[in-house]
Amino acid sequence: MSSNPSGRIVPAVHGLARVLDDPPFVDTLAKWLKTKLSGQGLADLYTRHMLGDDDFNASLRAAIWAAAARRVGRGLHVGSGVGFTHLDTFEIGDGVFIGAQSYLQGRFDGTCVIGDHVWIGPQSYFDARNLVIEEYVGWGPGARVLGSTHTGVPVDVPIVQTDLAIAPVRIEAWADVGTNAVVLPGVTVGRGSIVGAGAVVTRDVPPFAVVAGVPARVIRWRSHPPDHAPLPSCETAATVE
Repeated sequence: MSSNPSGRIVPAVHGLARVLDDPPFVDTLAKWLKTKLSGQGLADLYTRHMLGDDDFNASLRAAIWAAAARRVGRGLHVGSGVGFTHLDTFEIGDGVFIGAQSYLQGRFDGTCVIGDHVWIGPQSYFDARNLVIEEYVGWGPGARVLGSTHTGVPVDVPIVQTDLAIAPVRIEAWADVGTNAVVLPGVTVGRGSIVGAGAVVTRDVPPFAVVAGVPARVIRWRSHPPDHAPLPSCETAATVE
């Protein structure tokens, strides 16, 4: 990243924050809700507390997610207006932040795993039908991950009527995905890599690479690649698209 002489450097906030225990009633309420309400009942209750930035509604959202999901760790923050489908297929770690108006679209037979200390910016979109986001990932506001696409076959019917091809997406630990970037089906974003703002990632990103553009290409390495290979030329940089 280029330096900005007029800017300043300050310590990180979310990535360094200690995970605090939830208010005592959250765990008790989550366990009670799990025994009393169906999945649809939990979804209906969620809509009543989906909006609002106050601590009360935020705590109720966390309790409902804990009741509905496969697993939810401590300190989950679900922002105002966050939507979801098939929350029962989600596993969420400790200290996860989900920004306002994000949408996480699961699938009844899918899996979504979000690791510890993940930060998801507002208005993000996740096709979360076969998705793993490992620990300490930063996800920029408005960034999207697509895990499925219509086959488009046969060609004599509307594309929206053709079969859905679901491919796993993996965002490895410590990676950072920039604002409004798009990660396409079947892609792995490697450990410690950076995806530039607005990039469209169509192929795997190597660990500790920095990629940018449409389609995304390696523009530099945060350090030499793990095998200490030389930095790529303009020609070899095209191997990541």
